[in-house]
Amino acid sequence: MRVKRLLATMFVAVISLGVAAPDAARKPVVIAPGVTVGGVRVGSLMSEAARTRVEAAFGRPLRLTFREKEWRISPRYLGASAGIDEAVSNALRAAPLTRIRLEVTAAKPGIRRYVGRLDRLFSREAVDTTVLGVAGGRPHFSAAKAGLSVERDAMARALAKALRTNRRQIATELIVREVKPRVTPANFGPVVIIFRGSNKLTLFDGPTVVQTFGVATGSSEYPTPLGNYSVATKQMNPWWIPPPDSDWAKDEEPVPPGPGNPLGTRWMGLTAPLVGIHGTPDAASIGYSRSHGCIRMRVPEAEWLFDRISVGTPVLIVSA
Repeated sequence: MRVKRLLATMFVAVISLGVAAPDAARKPVVIAPGVTVGGVRVGSLMSEAARTRVEAAFGRPLRLTFREKEWRISPRYLGASAGIDEAVSNALRAAPLTRIRLEVTAAKPGIRRYVGRLDRLFSREAVDTTVLGVAGGRPHFSAAKAGLSVERDAMARALAKALRTNRRQIATELIVREVKPRVTPANFGPVVIIFRGSNKLTLFDGPTVVQTFGVATGSSEYPTPLGNYSVATKQMNPWWIPPPDSDWAKDEEPVPPGPGNPLGTRWMGLTAPLVGIHGTPDAASIGYSRSHGCIRMRVPEAEWLFDRISVGTPVLIVSA
């Protein structure tokens, strides 16, 4: 019996050693040399070490630049995720030097939301030219400034590509386009300058002189007001209505269109109260300061000017 028990014990031991020996000698499974996942070197690594390295590389923030500015944004903030487990599994089965693609899912809503934020931060409207006043007898314009607009679609594609390629060392440049101002001195259009002291009116096309006319301006008692104004209204064949609360016109009656109308055939009212440019049947007053504040022109010349200016045209009145 003792011999049988001893033989049974030896048999169990041999069986146990026979099973345990191969497990003890089994080598850990590692990725073949030179294999990369999404550009990250994982060759000669075990699966967990490879997974950790790829995950760390993917989690690094993207670098963005615009001119002298640089900032970073996390892929997670953009709603991006990567198929790291599948990529590492593929790497374990790959031959040496194989490049394994890392499948990246970039959430479009997250990217577009972020691009919208960039647009709000960096875009700016173009600034059009305005007339500031008169300098050297000519209109003095403010400088026109170009604006910027973030190219939303192109920027969204660039961010998605940066996420897919898993490259963080190369910065993604903010994609913008220049927005040109609509109005510059060159295309500003008509500007009228009235030189009160010399009783002259000059029409400019932007900075360029178009035509100069003699006019009548206000008398010393009713001077034409100085300042920057614009055309507020235009009327053909206007009625002349006596100005309210005016001593000089308190006994006057309205005058219909026709010969003898004090306004001639054209009225170009200014934003200066009760002041306008108009024709006059009293051509002898041209060249003198004889009006009650308005700017009188010869009837044909007022008609010519009427056709070349619009409501909103700047009218600058200076003392020269």
